[in-house]
Formats: sequence, structure tokens, C-alpha cells
Amino acid sequence: MDFSIKPVAAKTGFTTIKTGCIAVAVFENKALSAAAKALDTKGEILAALKSGDLTGKPGSTLLLRNLAGSSADRVLLVGLGKQDAVSEKDFLAALQATARAFATLGTSDAVVAFPFDIVAKRDTSWAIGSFILAARDGAYRSDTMKSKKEPASSGVKKVAFAVDAKEAGISKSAIAQAVATANGIDLTKELGNLPANVCTPTYLANTAKKLAREFKMTAEILDRKQIQALKMGSFLSVTNGSVEPPKFIVLKHSGGKAKEAPIVLVGKGITFDSGGISIKPGAAMDEMKYDMGGAAAVLGTMRAIAEMKLPLNVIMVIPSCENMPSGSATKPGDIVTSMSGQTIEVLNTDAEGRLVLCDALTYVERFKPAVVIDAATLTGACITALGHHNSGLFTRNDDAHDALAEELLTAGKIAGDTAWRMPIEDRYQEQLKSNFADMANIGGPAGGSVTAACFLERYTRKYLWAHLDIAGTAWRSGAAKGSTGRPVPLLTTFLIGRARTAKAK
Repeated sequence: MDFSIKPVAAKTGFTTIKTGCIAVAVFENKALSAAAKALDTKGEILAALKSGDLTGKPGSTLLLRNLAGSSADRVLLVGLGKQDAVSEKDFLAALQATARAFATLGTSDAVVAFPFDIVAKRDTSWAIGSFILAARDGAYRSDTMKSKKEPASSGVKKVAFAVDAKEAGISKSAIAQAVATANGIDLTKELGNLPANVCTPTYLANTAKKLAREFKMTAEILDRKQIQALKMGSFLSVTNGSVEPPKFIVLKHSGGKAKEAPIVLVGKGITFDSGGISIKPGAAMDEMKYDMGGAAAVLGTMRAIAEMKLPLNVIMVIPSCENMPSGSATKPGDIVTSMSGQTIEVLNTDAEGRLVLCDALTYVERFKPAVVIDAATLTGACITALGHHNSGLFTRNDDAHDALAEELLTAGKIAGDTAWRMPIEDRYQEQLKSNFADMANIGGPAGGSVTAACFLERYTRKYLWAHLDIAGTAWRSGAAKGSTGRPVPLLTTFLIGRARTAKAK
């Protein structure tokens, strides 16, 4: 789907727009938006509202053909709710309804002529970006492995946004950023939805190398011998039961100044998690192919920012392997030594994500990072705490980390990919005590997502760090099973904000 800007110099300009369909907004109190008023020269739109053919409720739609005051073949009326109180939720419902309607129209081009600045604290760029993400989400098909592909939508292929001529430049930038973000989300979904016999650690490594070639980034893939040479005993302990070779994947986007400290993104890359010797129940175990959701998300984010050519130095790191049971698998009670030299008593082999991440978090010290953010489908406890709406955000409690947390939370709100801050306190660290090693890899069922974050925190004390537990947000179960593409919008928005701040200095 292609997106463009159609500058409109005055309200009357709506009547001269020639297109297969123009979408305009109406409200619950039978009021019309500026574009709808301009097109309603014969009172047909108002008559449709008064007759009850359209309620004006958020997301309600009515298609009119050959409207007397319009040069468009069709006019799509879309409800925005109450005129003086259009919420973000109402506006998004209208955008999604518009995207769905466009998908089934018998025309290839359309124009969206909404009041893009009607939502409090939101602007035209946000509205345009939100429509693009909604349209691309609706267009995504997870049919890569099907012998017969799902039929492509025969509806609208080109969408233009009618904006004031003064906003044309910033609106074009919004399109470019939204399309790049959508491309990153699509990559993340695709990686997550592929089966574990296809999307192996080697497949993730090859994806990173492909991105490096396409966008002029630098990729480095470490194999088992190199991982062993780095003494990543914790990471390697997770691979013991699998025949799939582990990969430690590094991808660098060098868009900033040469000596500028990089932002580092770390993604958990367990391409299948059986639980190891502490094997999981069989029900829904197929969904453990999504345990590389963090890896998929940071790869998608790197693709997005590379397409945007963000003027930042960003490094992505993925420790990737399978967690399988076998005669050579790590056993409960085994003690392993991490790259940092700290020893870990493995009480549960199904708490493996933290075992691969801790060595990655030690490895990234060499980059002297400005900030490190890890994303991981880490704990079922986070789903119990927050459900499937918010990702769990964990940082230390000091001024610098409080500022980082607020920055990430704000980025999530802007992107509609929200997170909720959870605690990290010394009192929780007590639960990780071991009689035989420096720490245990679990702290019991109480506060499971917190103790998991506390485990990671022990390896991050040399830099600014935040952890995103995306176990509840990276994929959906049930009839709509599939990867969501989160938290690509949050991370991408965060990095766009960082780039703007760097440019302003």
C-alpha cells in the first residue's frame, strides 16, 4: 500500500479532490467535520445522519456514491463519536474502520480527509502514522508456510491524506517514519510466526546479515567456539540439550557521530523453549516458538531505524539458542559460571531466558553504551501481573533510571505500545540467594517477574539499563494466534525521540 500527501489550501478544496473514495468524519450529535460540510452541498450527508442510516458512533461507517458536492466517486462517512470529546480510542476506532472499509472497495485509490488534530495532545503526524499502522496491520498475512497463499486484498492500494498545505512537509516525514515502523513490525511478526524448525538461531543470524547488506549496517555472528572463548557459561548451559548450534548476533547501525556512545538493544532469542529438563506442560507448547519475541522485536526495530536513517549509533545484540531436554541437557541443581564470573545455581531449567541474557548484558559493557534496553518474553508472572495490555518495565531507582523509565513510558504512550513500571528493590534480591552459588536463577513464585528483573540487574551495574518483559504483549493466543510486533513501536518511538534530542544539541 502506498501513502502520500494531498495538500488542501482551503476548506472548499475538498470538493475538487478526484479519487475513487474520500473518507470524511461525522459526529454523534449529527454534526459534520469541515470536509463533510464542504461536500454536503445538497444536504445528503446531513440527511443520512438525521435518518439514522449512520449514528456517528466511533468506527461506524456509511458509503455514499455519486454525492452531488464531491468530485470523488464515493464518499465514506466515518463516525468519530462526540464532537467535543473525541478520545484517542475513538479516533483509532475510526481509523481502523476506515482501513477495513478501504480493503473491500472497488477502487485502487482513496483520500482520508479527517480533522487530524481533533484529539487532545495529538497532532497530524500522530494521526497519519496511526492510520498507516492500522492499515498495514490489517493487510498483514501470516501465510508464508501455506501452499496456497491467502488472496490479496483487491481494495484500495493508494491512500492520500488531505492536509493543510502548511503541514505537507511534516506530514510527509510522518508517512516515512510510519512506513518504516510498519516494515519493522512486519519483520517482527514474520519471524515470530515462523515455526521453530525454520526460524532457528541460524535463521535469525542470517536475517541480521541480510539486514546488514540491505541497509549498510555491520553484522557479526559468533558461533559456539567464539562463545566458549568469551566464557559465556550461563548462555551455553541453555544450549546443552539441543543439536541446533547457538548464535550470538551483533548488528550495528552507525548513524551518529563516530565517538558517540551507542544505544544498545538486547533481545532474548530462544527460538524454542521446551522448558528443558523442567519441561513445560504439553498444552500450548507450540506457542513457545514465540520465545524469541525479544530478538524479533530488536531486529524489527533495527530495520525500521535503518530505513529511517536515524542519526544515532545503535547496536543490537541477540543471544540465540534452543532450550531442549536430552541426556546432555543442564539439570536442576547444576551450577554454571557466567561471563561476569558470577556463579548461578540452576534450580529450574525453564527460567532460561535470564541465563542467556545475563551473558549478553555483560558482553555489551565493551561498547561503553549510553543506555542498554533489553526486551524479553521472560516470565509468565508478568502476564499475571499486567495481562496482555502493558509490557512490564523495570529499571533501578535513581534519578538517571527514573528519567529513562519516564522516557520509555512516554514513548509507549505516543506509539500506543504501552508499558507499566514495576519495582526493582533489594528486598526482592533476597529471594535469589543460593546455598551453593552466588545466586539462584529463580526466586520462587512470589513476584516472579520482579525477581527475574532483579537477576538481570546484577549484570547491568556499569551502565544505564532498562528491561522490558514482553511475555504478555509479544503474541496473542487463541483464534487470533500470532505475533503482535510489539514492542517495535515503543522502541522505535524512543529512538526517534533520542535522535531529535541529539539533533537539538
